[in-house]
Amino acid sequence: MAVKASILVASAIATLARAAQPGAASPIAAPMRDLVWGKLNFLHTTDTHGWHGDIYKKHKADGQGVDLLLVDTGDRVEGNGLYDASNPKGKYYYDIYREQNVDIICTGNHELYHASTADGEHLRTVPNFQEQYVASNLDYIDPKTGLQIPMAQRYRKFQTKNQKLTIVAMGFLFDFTVNANNTVVQPVRETIKEAWFQDAIRENPDVFVIIGHVGVKMPEFKEIFTAIRKQNWFTPILFFGGHVHVRDATAYDLKSFAIASGRYFETIGWMSVDGDLKKTGNKKDDAPSTEIAGLSFHRRYIDNNLLGLYYHTGLNESTFHTDHGRNVSQMIAQARKDLDLDYTFGCAPKDLWMTRAPYPSEDSIYTWLEKEVLPAVAVNEDRKDKPRLVIMNTGAIRFDIFKGKFTRDTTYIISPFLSVLHYIPDVPYTVASKVIDLLNNAGKIMEEAQAMEGDNALMDARFMGIPEQFAITEDIIHERPLPSFVGQDVEGQKPLLSGDGPSKKEPVLIEGYTTRDDIGDDGDDAVHSAINFYVVPNCIQAEVGFPRSEKEDEKKPEKVDLVFFDFIQPWVMVALKISGGDYTNDDVKSYVDGTFTELMAGWIKKNWPADC
Repeated sequence: MAVKASILVASAIATLARAAQPGAASPIAAPMRDLVWGKLNFLHTTDTHGWHGDIYKKHKADGQGVDLLLVDTGDRVEGNGLYDASNPKGKYYYDIYREQNVDIICTGNHELYHASTADGEHLRTVPNFQEQYVASNLDYIDPKTGLQIPMAQRYRKFQTKNQKLTIVAMGFLFDFTVNANNTVVQPVRETIKEAWFQDAIRENPDVFVIIGHVGVKMPEFKEIFTAIRKQNWFTPILFFGGHVHVRDATAYDLKSFAIASGRYFETIGWMSVDGDLKKTGNKKDDAPSTEIAGLSFHRRYIDNNLLGLYYHTGLNESTFHTDHGRNVSQMIAQARKDLDLDYTFGCAPKDLWMTRAPYPSEDSIYTWLEKEVLPAVAVNEDRKDKPRLVIMNTGAIRFDIFKGKFTRDTTYIISPFLSVLHYIPDVPYTVASKVIDLLNNAGKIMEEAQAMEGDNALMDARFMGIPEQFAITEDIIHERPLPSFVGQDVEGQKPLLSGDGPSKKEPVLIEGYTTRDDIGDDGDDAVHSAINFYVVPNCIQAEVGFPRSEKEDEKKPEKVDLVFFDFIQPWVMVALKISGGDYTNDDVKSYVDGTFTELMAGWIKKNWPADC
């Protein structure tokens, strides 16, 4: 969920000498839960979407004689001016990200939507992390030879530095179907039949590490788990997932554990495994793995808050920052300056929320778009007198708008995509008016209708909506009870001490993540008051230029221009067919020049005050 306070902002962009870019909000203290270290430990980032910063703790692991690995599970692009504002996109970002000391890395779907982005991933990121990058079910079409080749190595086998544990690591993407035509995503159920996969699961490692741009409750991870477990009865299997933008954890059995670590670098995931990870007994080549001693697993969702990072590392303002970190921060600061990311389009008069306010309501970003922005920007000068229905998918918006400056950077944080408006002219209102309900409520019906036509499979309708709703399907409303805490301040943070009774004075908690996963409700490192989550539809619709009449039957036009975001065209065409419309992609035309991001920024510049 969105967090307005500096837990999100302060260190997400970068770390300078004082661990924040100029203008970033100051970090805020909160009661803390400690990290539990094991023999094998992981830091996990996912769905960072252009946000970047320092998360370096390996010196502490070395001092304890244990291992710490950093994994990233994709969607590093689209969602921040640092990546999106340059021409070409990623001009600065790839060089900045290469400074990260990552151990295992894979691809997300956002690296694959556009051919140019897939090229950047293959030509820049993969070479930068040649030993660490794994692409178990993803191929790339070489533009010079036309050959289909693996995006990167299918799996990685290596030994950890301190415990000398043998790791077999793989990296998957969910069964994604709208990738650019210079990439091929193989369904996971087919990948696990491949000879290389069968060889990999017979490598007899101490631990399997499966990273993936896959939600931990999505079926792809369960398919991989089942395939490995059939061959390796007792080997620990650790899963690191992403894509759905939530904090989550689960266990598939007593020797497996899975974690997902949020979005936008708000969260740094922590997983630790303790116990005797080395297998006992002698294993025959064709026998299943011998049983290992009992294991314990722990997880934390670390707020990317500078004060919290001081707390977990035992360092402070004068000892935490490294020369390498300062150098990377300077790279980011220079890129932001070159891209003029602090240029201000206007001043937001209030907070506008994706899911913290119900839709429709005056505090909903989608109500604002529906009532104010879409009617003003969805205008074709040649057809401006024609009534129109304008449909926008909620997934086109990626974050909340906070009261205050709305900058060039903000435009990409809110709307990073190259979305444009398409339309079909003069659609009977009786047909067009049914589309919105089908998009929001009839995903399975549309998939079945497409299958009956023998066309390519229609992607899950949930892809039109926000990623969080792959995991959250109903409103979450909190009464917000305040827990009890005792402890001494450590650089502004208070450790949470359980079992010592209530504190004499309850702290004032700031709003933030209050995660409940399959393991329990103690995963968040910082304790917050809860934030409500209101489910939003896949799409919203604005009625523009409709007749004004006191008679209800005269308010509805005979025909309308059906305007929609290009991303949702496949679903719109199926919905039209179900509604009785006879249209093909040849009937679809461009409605207005410019991306929605540009149109929205123009509206803000015109309608919001320049000074905050």
